[in-house]
Amino acid sequence: MKDAQNKFYSSISDYYSEIFPYKPAQLQFVKNQLEQIPGKKVLDIGCATGELSYRLAKEGAKVTGIDLNPDLIAQAKSSRIYSDLHFQVGNMLELTNDFQSEWFDAVLCFGNTLVHLTSPGFIQNMMEEVKNVLKPGGKFLLQILNYDYILNENVTELPLIETENIRFIRNYIFEENNPLVKFQTELVLKKEGKTVHNETSLLALRSEELKGLFEETGFKNLELFSNFSKEPFGGKHLPLVVSADK
Repeated sequence: MKDAQNKFYSSISDYYSEIFPYKPAQLQFVKNQLEQIPGKKVLDIGCATGELSYRLAKEGAKVTGIDLNPDLIAQAKSSRIYSDLHFQVGNMLELTNDFQSEWFDAVLCFGNTLVHLTSPGFIQNMMEEVKNVLKPGGKFLLQILNYDYILNENVTELPLIETENIRFIRNYIFEENNPLVKFQTELVLKKEGKTVHNETSLLALRSEELKGLFEETGFKNLELFSNFSKEPFGGKHLPLVVSADK
């Protein structure tokens, strides 16, 4: 599974920043949750090409960005250079191997990264790792997709992403009694006249199960939102944004 996911992200790595451009709302959400940024130690899990990490560092945070994919990390290292900003290949299931206990003021995990872990047990392990590297009272900020909506409404196609250079098509395939969904993508490179097809598996994690995992791990003050503007969670929307305290 790890190799398949690495292949998937390597295949789109050269175009990642165009497919998934920086969203200022993410930075504002983090700033609101932390109240102040300067001097805060932040871990950005699934940092990809490092744009959010870079913006946080420019705000005065001491940021470490990790991603499992070496091609994305190579891009981050070459293009996002700033003081107190560091990137490394890292596994969200092995944080205690890479970082000191109670080191970070905040851990971020955005971009539907979490559900690449393919079982609730893996996700609980990840949450334990996050809790270990967070300082007492530290924030765990998470964003995945709203699988309540996706499963209830049988959403099989995510919104098309298109620019002058690329078209990115994303589809879900559901199998009965299988908590994993097949995430199939088609990246059309317009100028090259080339199409890159890929598939990886994701865990369709409902909000109640996610809340239960947070509570079992001992996180407190759990809040769920429908977007980074902190609108109430529930209904027909794609994002699920979470804030929790250690």
